[in-house]
Amino acid sequence: MKHFFLFIVFIFFNSCQYFEKKVPSEKELLQKELKSINWKEVDEYPTVADCETITDKKERQKCFFDVMAQLIQEKLNVDSLSIIYPDLDTIQVKVTIFPNSKMKFEPEFQKDSVAYDTIRIDSILHARLVDFPKVNPAIKRGLPVKTQFILPVIIKAKNEK
Repeated sequence: MKHFFLFIVFIFFNSCQYFEKKVPSEKELLQKELKSINWKEVDEYPTVADCETITDKKERQKCFFDVMAQLIQEKLNVDSLSIIYPDLDTIQVKVTIFPNSKMKFEPEFQKDSVAYDTIRIDSILHARLVDFPKVNPAIKRGLPVKTQFILPVIIKAKNEK
């Protein structure tokens, strides 16, 4: 019994060091968490109603990009863009989806592009690319976030239909 008592006293004095653990500060925890987040990717990509049923992340992303490209092509085919610029076969459109589900479209041209009237093409895009179906924004850590991507949009001449 004497040895058991000495053992308990020894454990008691040594256990005090277990209570003196250093607690990391809030700033250290925040910095560690911020470094662990991949800011280049989202948890869920933006989506439209047609793609809501798809559960695979990559398939859902592909579905969304296909639907968006198709909608943009349909809206631009109504216009005379392909007649005004017959050499223009593809436009790179930068699509921005904001957390409140609003969208913004901007044409992307090469820096040295002088062959096209970029202001005129931009105004045609802004006039035609309206009334899209509701787009659910991308989700990052449970919150809606702003996303941007570039879609290649093929311009078809009306006589090629």
